[in-house]
Amino acid sequence: MALSATIPKHSIFLLPFPNQSKTLSSNSPLNSISFRFSRSNLNRRKPLSIRSTPTQAAAPAAPAAPAISLTEKALRHLNKMRTERNEDLYLRIGVKQGGCSGMSYTMEFEDRANARPDDSVIEYDGFVIVCDPKSLLFIYGMQLDYSDALIGGGFSFKNPNATQTCGCGKSFAAEM
Repeated sequence: MALSATIPKHSIFLLPFPNQSKTLSSNSPLNSISFRFSRSNLNRRKPLSIRSTPTQAAAPAAPAAPAISLTEKALRHLNKMRTERNEDLYLRIGVKQGGCSGMSYTMEFEDRANARPDDSVIEYDGFVIVCDPKSLLFIYGMQLDYSDALIGGGFSFKNPNATQTCGCGKSFAAEM
């Protein structure tokens, strides 16, 4: 393959070596720069050498935390609720507009046939949680807990993305 170049009439020639430092033309536009190379210039290149040095292997990365995690109490209670229904269900967790703080959590059991192709599927000790991509933006890293206390019992959401939560614990605000 042959290479050819056309030199504009008004070009500045900057020579790449210190002993050839004069310009050949001074009446060229400021954005036009060319380099002159001859066979003798190309022969002056230094040889490339590559050396390898031994290094220690990086430590294996810690496993990534799940997008949504469950405490043991929450997992136990969800499994109990699922077995009472005698169906093979998964838990859909999401968010919707509304609530005291602007967004509220949603949780419902669904049949596996209702899964959507863009859902994120999180398996936690054999229990399957699904979440749509938009909701996952707001609840990524959330931990679901359960308490059987008479006052204040039920599910609680520990969401690292919540900038404000309501006293009810079921709604939150988040910045994106």
